[in-house]
Amino acid sequence: MNELERLTADVLHFRDERDWKQFHNPKDVALSLLLEAGEVLEIFQWKDAAGVAETAQARKDDLADELADVLCYTLLMAHDLGIDLSAALAAKLRKNALKYPVDKARGSSSKYTGL
Repeated sequence: MNELERLTADVLHFRDERDWKQFHNPKDVALSLLLEAGEVLEIFQWKDAAGVAETAQARKDDLADELADVLCYTLLMAHDLGIDLSAALAAKLRKNALKYPVDKARGSSSKYTGL
C-alpha cells in the first residue's frame, strides 16, 4: 500500500466509524472541498505580498489544518468516484507539460494560450 492509499484508508476509517458516508454524495463533498479551499484563501485575505509571507509563517498550523481538510475531501471524492489520484496527477502533469513547454513557459505566468 502506497502513502496515498494509506491516507485514503485512514480517511475512510474515520468517516465510516462515524457513519458519515450517508452524507457524502459527490455534490456535497465537492461543496465541502470548495469551502475548505476557501478557508485556506481566507487566511490570506486582505494581505499584501509582505503580509502573505508573514501570515504563511505565523499561521502555519492553521494552514496545515485547512490544507489537510482539502486533502481529506479530495481523497474521499476520488475514492467514492473510483478515481486513481496517482494516475490522474501523472496524466495531468503530462498534459500540462505539452501545454507549457519549458522553453516557452519558463519564468512566465502567462496562460498556455499566450505562450
